[in-house]
Amino acid sequence: MESSLHTLVLFWFAILLVGGYLAAPALLVWGWTRWLRQPKRRTLCSILSLVGFAFGTASIVLAVALVVYSRSLGGGLQHFDDPLFMKIFRRGQLLSGIGIVFGVGGIWRPSALRWHGLACAVGTMMFWMWTGGD
Repeated sequence: MESSLHTLVLFWFAILLVGGYLAAPALLVWGWTRWLRQPKRRTLCSILSLVGFAFGTASIVLAVALVVYSRSLGGGLQHFDDPLFMKIFRRGQLLSGIGIVFGVGGIWRPSALRWHGLACAVGTMMFWMWTGGD
């Protein structure tokens, strides 16, 4: 029982690592490229997908800023006693959460960012979860 739980936890961490550090940046580049190249639809779902994707993008930008700030403090992403660090961290989680809500609203009709908005926001939420947020 204990080894299966250990395996499950390792699997969960692997998913968070891949989703947060690899998938989210790849989806960001792929999504913006796709959005620039395809015709823009002016439907509610396409706008919701774009807004969700924009929040996911903002969360990634904030994640990069958090890493830079954390490096300036010295060390990795373990500065949970620093008030500014935690404020950035909570804002990143909030941006990802809002992106997920808008992304879910945008998946019901085809658009250039139909799945990208949701996937990017989920990927950034995985980053925030992986780095140890509350």
